[in-house]
Amino acid sequence: MNNQEKDFYLDSSKNHLTNELLPFWTKRCVDEKNGGYLTNFDTEGKDTGLDEKSFLAQARTIYTLSSAHRAGYGKGELMAIAKHGVDFIIDKFWDQENGGFFWLSDRAGNILIDQKIIYGHSFAIYSLSEYTLATGDSRGLEYAEKVFDLLQKYCADTHYGGYFEMFSKDWKLNGPGSAGGDRKTLDVHMHLMEAFTTLYECSGKEIHKRKLQEIIALIIDKILHPEYKTGIPQFYADWKIAPQIKFDIVWGWDRFTEDGAKASSEDNTSYGHNVEFAWLLLHALDIMEVSYKDYLPILLKSFEHCIADGVDWENGGIYVEGSHAGGVYDREKEFWQQAEVLIGMLDAYRIFGKKEYLDTYKNVHKFLFDKMIKHEVGEWWPLMTRKGEPIWKHMSHNWKVNYHTVRAMVQSIIRLEKMNF
Repeated sequence: MNNQEKDFYLDSSKNHLTNELLPFWTKRCVDEKNGGYLTNFDTEGKDTGLDEKSFLAQARTIYTLSSAHRAGYGKGELMAIAKHGVDFIIDKFWDQENGGFFWLSDRAGNILIDQKIIYGHSFAIYSLSEYTLATGDSRGLEYAEKVFDLLQKYCADTHYGGYFEMFSKDWKLNGPGSAGGDRKTLDVHMHLMEAFTTLYECSGKEIHKRKLQEIIALIIDKILHPEYKTGIPQFYADWKIAPQIKFDIVWGWDRFTEDGAKASSEDNTSYGHNVEFAWLLLHALDIMEVSYKDYLPILLKSFEHCIADGVDWENGGIYVEGSHAGGVYDREKEFWQQAEVLIGMLDAYRIFGKKEYLDTYKNVHKFLFDKMIKHEVGEWWPLMTRKGEPIWKHMSHNWKVNYHTVRAMVQSIIRLEKMNF
């Protein structure tokens, strides 16, 4: 990549972020009547009318607005909209009796599902810490620390390590199987790692740094494949590998069979998760001011596995998942995997300097801008065929909001601007 190419990628990313993506959200998401955010939009970007607000979507939108404001976008508008969301989740989703945030409400904020889902609480810590870093409003850190303390009290597994993930309103652990009480996941622990990183960046407290160090060590020792260093999706409480199943409280739209099991349920790994983990680990090390040296072999395997099997060099973009040892199971293209590989491959090139990493970045960028971004509306198609034809056609719902898309642009721009050629 020469400086002329760098300018092309920078200009296209900045244009998409400032003239398409952020306006999509600022024009639509604020619920002036009830507070909080509207997050369910159809293929044309119109409000679907769904009478729901998920805590996850509210928290992710707070993160998105706060992080974009901190990066210098929005001229203050994003800060005001972020505050609007923080006011809502504290007022409507916070459990005054037991602590923690409920999972789902109607538009007015009346609670529909009162369970405590740790996936959502990881984003509470992440978004509220980012909000304080961006705005200086101390409420963000106050509630992020409250959630952190609740996790240590109710969710930490002091016997096997890590965190339990699915609880009732009063922090009783859910039952086994699809209720989720006997399972631990890569997804939750990776997002706790990113949350603890931003919490420590915000608070500077030694306890937050120590818990971040612990969860990094746990992911490397327990969650990554011992040989290939690729992420394993689900485990039992004792860290024995568990078949990947669909939970009763679903936090994503992964494809499962009719019986709720995942195809290749005990040998599948996500190219997007592996690269996302790698760049999030690099960011955590930067925040802690720790050398990359001891982690380079693991990082290299994460990036190389994606390069070897996850990149569609013919049609562009990143496949969904495959075997740890190699070979692709799912050749469709999900929006969030493209987003994370954009960021990760720029980091991979920064650290290792291999041309293949820049080539992958260019490949994914072209697929996104040619196929996955619906430019006339401003957001991304959520799921496409291998050749780039839309399968799911909404622009946003409770899971597919703005966190991956906006973050990909903000973080890619930061990395591109620092590159010298």
